[in-house]
Amino acid sequence: MGGLDGVATLVHLARGGEIGESHQTPHTVLVTAPHRQVRRYGTVEQLDSARRASTRPVLLVPPLAVSTDCYDLSPGLSVVEHLLSTGRVPYVLDFGDMTRGDRHLGFADFFADIVPGAIAATLADFDGGRSTGEGVDLLSWSLGGTISFLTAAADPGLPVRSITAVGTPLDYDQVPPYPLVKTLMRPIGTKPVSLALRALGGIPAPLVRTAYRGTAWQRELKKPGYIIRNADDTEALTRMKAIDRFQETMPGYPGKASEQMWENFIMRGELARGVLTFDDVTVDLAKVSVPVQLFGSHRDAIVSWAAAHHGVDLFTGSPRVEFATVETSHLGLIAGSAAVEQTWPRIDEFLSSLN
Repeated sequence: MGGLDGVATLVHLARGGEIGESHQTPHTVLVTAPHRQVRRYGTVEQLDSARRASTRPVLLVPPLAVSTDCYDLSPGLSVVEHLLSTGRVPYVLDFGDMTRGDRHLGFADFFADIVPGAIAATLADFDGGRSTGEGVDLLSWSLGGTISFLTAAADPGLPVRSITAVGTPLDYDQVPPYPLVKTLMRPIGTKPVSLALRALGGIPAPLVRTAYRGTAWQRELKKPGYIIRNADDTEALTRMKAIDRFQETMPGYPGKASEQMWENFIMRGELARGVLTFDDVTVDLAKVSVPVQLFGSHRDAIVSWAAAHHGVDLFTGSPRVEFATVETSHLGLIAGSAAVEQTWPRIDEFLSSLN
């Protein structure tokens, strides 16, 4: 755009206007049940090509309280599009919005029911009902990686070939401000916060969105200057607005799962030690017996590098644990320019090495 168009763009944005449109790669919905929608991306021709090439399907598992847009953010920043371009067929599991009515959902609902069901649906579709004996590759961002690891550990017999976790916190003692919170709460225990979460029925979506923006406060402060500098760059502004839309669509945390994060992950440190107890179910992460790939960043304001790197020592039952450092933001690890240049190629190399 020329200078006049740039001024018009600034006025348009100042009035709350949009730049670009919501992006979705063409897909087919395979499962529509609540909190377990499964979609396959790409065309039938791409599916047939992947089958002939004997590549395995990739199931994208999202974090709780985050929309699946993280995997299909915008043209050029979509790991879905990237996987298709390499001849792989991506599937995504969508947990959907969480309301007070979902306050009963805990982690066991996800790792013992919802994710295994999505794995079965993925393989039934990709393999056309044939039993090949080969598994699915799980690719997850943030807390989605935790759910993927719990799933594989809870049932080592599931047809999972590998797990890639990008920016996944595996030791909350390495994530500020949780160590300070633990110290302050130690005299009174976990109950006050647990009861508050129970009363709220979880962590409501507006609070999640506000908290996420709070972790990216530098981006918010720099946004006006960024808009002015890029008034003539439609592509840059389109990507900025795609991130804004992503933040605005974050669902909430279900009640029971938020209580378990507080008690099991943060206060008792069970995730870091590798053995977790959810009601009458115990999960030992040493039972993760597939190759693992991890990513972390020193610039991640949500998950510290040390918290992500902890997985190198945690998955003792895995035949192979790889860790890569990509210096960018939390979202940037999976859907930013650094992801395009560093994260995605390393995922390609890892998956290709398994064939």
